[in-house]
Amino acid sequence: MKNIVQGSLITTFRCNAKCNMCNIWQHQTGAEEEIEYACYEKLPDGLRINITGGEATIRKDIDDIFRVLHPKASLLELSTNGYHTEKIVALANRYPDILIRVSLEGLPALNDSKRGIKNGFDHALRTMLELKKTKCKNIGFSVVISPDNYKDLLYLYDLCVALDVELGNSVVHNSWYFHKSDNEIVSRDALEQHEKFVKALLTSKRRGLKNKLKDYGRAYFNKSIHRRLRGDGQGYRPPCGALKDFFFIDPRGNVSPCNGSEEEWIIGNIRDDSFENIMHSDRAKEMAGRVERCDRNCAFVVTERHDMLRRPWIPVLWVVRNKIRIARGKAICW
Repeated sequence: MKNIVQGSLITTFRCNAKCNMCNIWQHQTGAEEEIEYACYEKLPDGLRINITGGEATIRKDIDDIFRVLHPKASLLELSTNGYHTEKIVALANRYPDILIRVSLEGLPALNDSKRGIKNGFDHALRTMLELKKTKCKNIGFSVVISPDNYKDLLYLYDLCVALDVELGNSVVHNSWYFHKSDNEIVSRDALEQHEKFVKALLTSKRRGLKNKLKDYGRAYFNKSIHRRLRGDGQGYRPPCGALKDFFFIDPRGNVSPCNGSEEEWIIGNIRDDSFENIMHSDRAKEMAGRVERCDRNCAFVVTERHDMLRRPWIPVLWVVRNKIRIARGKAICW
């Protein structure tokens, strides 16, 4: 409990997209199954909280969820596909200090094909342009790297640089959360394009030192993604921080260590018990043991972020070393 700093709240499994790397849309919750927004009042103060789904803005009580969580969170995040522009912009106007990431998987044709949502790119871009008119400044797109969208990575990055917004990224995984077991994670072509993307981050053309430093940090995080894409075995990422640094709560109120396991490792339910009791229970100790024995080699940003904060000299040295290598015309040292 002393170490936990982040909670990811999967507020719904309902989704208006049909992504080919995620089958949540085939396993949607009914609104009546989802926990009431008041249950989130049980969470401790000071957490970094990510509100996600499915598509979180489908919930009719999304305003109430933000009203409850905003005063409790050290940073409140919204992950969205950007389809419900008016709802998202209203939240940004009401809570300008939140973080918003709008999902894109490529340029228009590829994005709409991968996400299975008509005019999805248009909605996402429209939302971002409207967000830029608000006082909410921590805004940007996010992309899930997979073997069929890597060719658009640099274009998405260039778009974000031109718009002066962030670009977060992750990589495809297989787990209970995604209802997938066939996401391909190894690709030679993806490796080549991904290295070009990381080089662009390490030679950031963004304005301002702070924005450049963010790109350098993202380049380091992508080290684990690169090694995952090339099929490396154990040892390429920091020890998993599930249940030590972060936790998940699903739409039904089930608390679990992470969203990367093959099946959901449920510790308890926030509807039925206090958060403190759940996290100090014998079941939590059992799940912590499973986390320590887990060999799935996930490459999630949440694990990397906490390790980078804990041991900042490691990413700093990696960034400096590789900026020198790039300046000398050498390949990145992973």
